[in-house]
Amino acid sequence: MKQQVKVKKLNDKAILPTYGSKYSAGSDLYACMDAPVEIFPGETVLVKTGLAMAIPEGYAGLIYARSGLATKKGLAPANKVGVIDADYRGEIMVPLHNHSRVAVTVEHGERIAQMVITPFLTAEYLLTDELDETERGEGGFGSTGTK
Repeated sequence: MKQQVKVKKLNDKAILPTYGSKYSAGSDLYACMDAPVEIFPGETVLVKTGLAMAIPEGYAGLIYARSGLATKKGLAPANKVGVIDADYRGEIMVPLHNHSRVAVTVEHGERIAQMVITPFLTAEYLLTDELDETERGEGGFGSTGTK
């Protein structure tokens, strides 16, 4: 099922998101810049896409790392997963963090992240004094085993 998303170019050089294959969950986002930017080890740089979007109500755009960029160059979104809400109309930007030990250059038109458009549920939080019991209980952070 395809969900239509309206996209506005804020820069004539901006590239619309594309899917790498027929069954890709995430569409690639592209850097839109006038000059290459060098990201030094441990540094985070906000990379523009030159695009704004109208994500439909009840959906969110989730920004993830591109596996190749993260594993080969050490670049991934600083916030791990970015969230674009349906009411946001500003430019989509990706805070790329360099996890490697060397400076990495990002060029205009380079694929910098991937975006998944997904539905979500809004919760109603109810204050209570008791929660139902489960086998796991309060165990967390590896309490169910490492295998």
